[in-house]
Amino acid sequence: MAMIWAGIDAGKTHHHCVAIDESGRRLLSRRVANDEPGLLELLADVLALGDEVTWGIDLADGGAALAITILFNHAQPVHYLSGRAIHRASESYRGEGKTDARDAAVIADQVRIRRDLHALRTDDETVTDLRFLVGRRTDLVADRTRTVNRLRAQLTDIFPGLERALDLTTTGPLMLLTGYQTPASLRRTGKKRLETWLRNRRVLRADRLAETALEAAGRQHTSLPGEKLTAQLVHTLAAEVMALNQQVAELDKAIETRFREHRDFEVITSMPGLGVILGAEFLAATGGDMSHFGTPDRLAGFGGVAPVPRDSGKISGNLRRPRRYNRRLQRVFYISALFSIRHCEDSRRFYDRKRSEGKRHIQAVLARRRVNVLWALLRDGRTYEAVPPNTHAA
Repeated sequence: MAMIWAGIDAGKTHHHCVAIDESGRRLLSRRVANDEPGLLELLADVLALGDEVTWGIDLADGGAALAITILFNHAQPVHYLSGRAIHRASESYRGEGKTDARDAAVIADQVRIRRDLHALRTDDETVTDLRFLVGRRTDLVADRTRTVNRLRAQLTDIFPGLERALDLTTTGPLMLLTGYQTPASLRRTGKKRLETWLRNRRVLRADRLAETALEAAGRQHTSLPGEKLTAQLVHTLAAEVMALNQQVAELDKAIETRFREHRDFEVITSMPGLGVILGAEFLAATGGDMSHFGTPDRLAGFGGVAPVPRDSGKISGNLRRPRRYNRRLQRVFYISALFSIRHCEDSRRFYDRKRSEGKRHIQAVLARRRVNVLWALLRDGRTYEAVPPNTHAA
């Protein structure tokens, strides 16, 4: 049986593919357009070289999505190598140049000689949709954070007292800034009219917000340079933050609706600290299939919550934070652990005990232990219980 290994250096408009045999001899090297006819022709030519082909690729989505889907549709095994792994591996090959053909050859040879590469798998439709929705939400939240920071900077330029007094991530203060941005405009309006204006726009606790704004306006009677133009910018930015808040809220509803259709929704959300959004992010990062990782230790390593050894010579027992891990999954583990400490009495007691033993905060938040618990819940298909069920020996 002739074995073939094919490496694809993926790009946005074109890919480069190199196929090698078991001795590493190059059998094919081709640049192919990132469209279906070209990829199907490449697939047919590579399959004609041997009886069995194993593929490697340096992207898992984006510009490589079409190529990967076509390979999956033809029952082809595909392995993923990160750009960093390819860069490091290329140092052991002859020559210092970097071309698409060279990178594709390195990918093919690494797939041939390594047995620890990550095999790509098809996700079910729910996980795929959640991955897109969660990615879009992440982008919107980042846009909102940047816009809020710009809004704070602009408001500080003309009205620093109001910027300090308001929480510019909530609807009420943002609505206020769409109508009033300067101390003079607030003083002219007065508390009663301002309160009525806010209530007409369904702002909660309008009386408190009006009182806070007028108190800040009473402390500043100086008009700063560029106030008129900056006030217009503050109005625009406040409206943008409100629009982003609305988009995030709509996405949250879509994520919850889609997440509820997944078989493990009840199991994941039963875990203290793992709500709808963090649970959806967990599925988006892992694919939801725990058998893909094999053990909870591998899942913990993938999520960056398990230290790795750094021993050398006479030094042993030295641990450090891993450098290669999924940062989004690590965020899910740590944020959910913090939420559980706030809202779960058992988690809080355990955290306090570890802190009293001299553990640092990051060591006491239970992120690593929670991986084991979540793994067991998904393995057994049962929801979280504060007191685990009794098990009887056979």
